[in-house]
Amino acid sequence: MAKMCEVLGVSRSGYYAWVKRPESQQKKRQEALKKQIKKIHIESRETYGSPKITKILQKEGVKVSQKTVARIMKDGDIRSKTKKKPVVLDKIE
Repeated sequence: MAKMCEVLGVSRSGYYAWVKRPESQQKKRQEALKKQIKKIHIESRETYGSPKITKILQKEGVKVSQKTVARIMKDGDIRSKTKKKPVVLDKIE
């Protein structure tokens, strides 16, 4: 551990203080939002994107922007499936 800290230019005490630091309120909020987003995403059969998920969260009373939802979805690898339009083949006579 001492060698790693030396290479990175960090004191050992600073490293251990960083490791033991409690999770921030912002990080806790992000994790809670991520769970809510995943729940809504699954309930929508993975079809809703960030705009619809944002509106649902806002109706539930959660203050969140579309950018935040989009970033959390991107970081969590949550992607909406696009519905493909049916292909109509014309009969050639």
